[in-house]
Amino acid sequence: MSKFSTARRKALPKSDFALPSERKYPIPPGDRAHAANAKARATQQEAKGNLTPAQKATVDAKANRVLKGKKAKN
Repeated sequence: MSKFSTARRKALPKSDFALPSERKYPIPPGDRAHAANAKARATQQEAKGNLTPAQKATVDAKANRVLKGKKAKN
């Protein structure tokens, strides 16, 4: 998984983020590595109390769609 530069991350549309209102957990279409990483980071952040169970479920749902190769719902 490659890191996004600041410019590339800013260029991503909101729909490429699992939490678009906060622009957190970037998961571009078809990027399985970022999807898996988003799930792992969301699990960590929920355990620390920085993410609600509902937010984690949202991240997991978007990541699972990418990991299963399904089209993302906007």
